[in-house]
Amino acid sequence: MARASRPTDFGGYLDIVCDYVFYLAVPLGFGFAAAENLPYALALVAAFTLTAVSFLAYATLAAKRGVETAAHGPKSFFYSTGLAEGAETILAFALMCLAPGLFPAIAAVFTALCVLTVIQRSVIARRVFR
Repeated sequence: MARASRPTDFGGYLDIVCDYVFYLAVPLGFGFAAAENLPYALALVAAFTLTAVSFLAYATLAAKRGVETAAHGPKSFFYSTGLAEGAETILAFALMCLAPGLFPAIAAVFTALCVLTVIQRSVIARRVFR
């Protein structure tokens, strides 16, 4: 909706907040739906939290240093690349919804991808922000 008129900083803020509301709602829904899903849902929520922290910390330091990129198109702030990004998250969620019995396995794999994303960003951050 924000792109229909003009991008704003508040639009960028809402974009990332709404993304993470959705990212957290899906695993929480699976966790509440079946007790056996709860450990996998909590692990995925924790992994999403770590990816959010690494993403936003990187963006904060990039802004502080004037680092910019157009790799993800025009954005309100720096978007760092990672293995587990929006498209991959939507794909994982679609698979979870299409095969809810596989939620634990899909959540475990995606949790691992999120952890690898945090490690990847941390390695890049060490190189860029030293």
